[in-house]
Amino acid sequence: MSEAGWELFPHGADVGVSGRGATREEAFVQAGLALTAVVADPRAVRADAAVEITCTAPDDEALLVAWLNALIYEMSTRHMLFGRFQVHIADHSLTATAWGEPVDVARHQPAVEVKGATYTALLVQREPGGIWRAQCVVDV
Repeated sequence: MSEAGWELFPHGADVGVSGRGATREEAFVQAGLALTAVVADPRAVRADAAVEITCTAPDDEALLVAWLNALIYEMSTRHMLFGRFQVHIADHSLTATAWGEPVDVARHQPAVEVKGATYTALLVQREPGGIWRAQCVVDV
């Protein structure tokens, strides 16, 4: 777990998303990729269009939920998937760009629709060794 990356973990009928990275921002980026992976393979998503996202929250954990819910909102209303992210966090305010493309059912083969990020298994912390982890369960 010393490198940036993401993973999914089972949680009852829902799915956990987890990102890790050298910085808090990188962990949030990886959590965004994990969110996309719940629906489709993020490597299959082209970075054709950029969407700007901003959110604020009182702490890092609530900011992760706000970030993922903002992505879910954009995915739902724009009918898009995102495969690349740039995130900047100052205090508890996040500004980001998400790059993606409209869902192509034949090519992306979406598995489920994500309804929302939850506070279940919510964690944003710097782990021993300096790696940041950002995770929570998403409702599918």
